[in-house]
Amino acid sequence: MSVAEETPGGEDMPWGEVTPEAARRLLVAAVEAFAERGYHATTTRDIAGRAGMSPAALYIHYKTKEELLHRISRIGHDKALEILRAAADGEGTAAERLADAVRSFVRWHAERHTTARVVQYELDALGPEHRAEIVELRRESDAVVRGIINEGVAAGEFDVPDVHGTTVAVLSLCIDVSRWFTTQGRRTPDEVGALYADLVLRMVGAQK
Repeated sequence: MSVAEETPGGEDMPWGEVTPEAARRLLVAAVEAFAERGYHATTTRDIAGRAGMSPAALYIHYKTKEELLHRISRIGHDKALEILRAAADGEGTAAERLADAVRSFVRWHAERHTTARVVQYELDALGPEHRAEIVELRRESDAVVRGIINEGVAAGEFDVPDVHGTTVAVLSLCIDVSRWFTTQGRRTPDEVGALYADLVLRMVGAQK
């Protein structure tokens, strides 16, 4: 399945704002190549060919293959953080906001499973500077979820002896959806999101 086919209803891809069009096509091609072959087995010629361009044309927009991966990873992690912050800043109890965060986060990882798999699992292929930047974004996402859980504990909604460990478990559970989700499976992205939201509320001992 191509990256374009992942997107139900013609919604914008995570890099819908990327311009020019050639740069966006290269990002889509790179995601497909990295997901299929892995970062290290993919060449710039592979990516350019998928985008219908020459390798020389690729270098006009991205100096290296690693720069392409960094751009993909940055856009994906920015989107992930946006999703979590929107839920955390919403109205409702800590339980309601945690459920919303998990539901939205899981839905994105299911709907964009090919893209999300590259975003989440190719971190070690980034250079030191770019890797440090992405790790910081991950820490911010961690802090958002940990903040909701801490609020729930303080309000007596949650029973969580280890907030840090539980936060890691929640995010890991959500991210892993991109590894196994398939559109030929039994559940839709919305259904998986709802299932995981319920599982996470059970995990934190949410009061019914």
